[in-house]
Amino acid sequence: MIAVQLKNVRFFAYHGIYSEELKTGNEFEINLIVYHKPRGKKIKSIRQTINYVSLYELVKEEMQNPRKLLETLAIEITEKIKATFLRVKEVQITITKVHPPLVNFTGSVSVTYEKRY
Repeated sequence: MIAVQLKNVRFFAYHGIYSEELKTGNEFEINLIVYHKPRGKKIKSIRQTINYVSLYELVKEEMQNPRKLLETLAIEITEKIKATFLRVKEVQITITKVHPPLVNFTGSVSVTYEKRY
């Protein structure tokens, strides 16, 4: 199998359950791995694999549609990837909220979702 990855991709978006998050937004980081079986033994064309530009555009579009929970966002991004790229065998996605709205908190929070087909 081949793994196509997006690493440390940053977006500004409005996901969260707290009203402050919906007003001020937050920075999010995406790490995504998409496994697929390529067409043919040698990959000589982008049509034989998954285009990382197309993956990025799909994630970018989904990030602009606010969700209350990162879990929901991760599952819906995964479902859209599978619907768009039928040869996908597995998706692993981690969504990190870079600046969670927690008083006196240093660090970040993340959700990871994995799906095998």
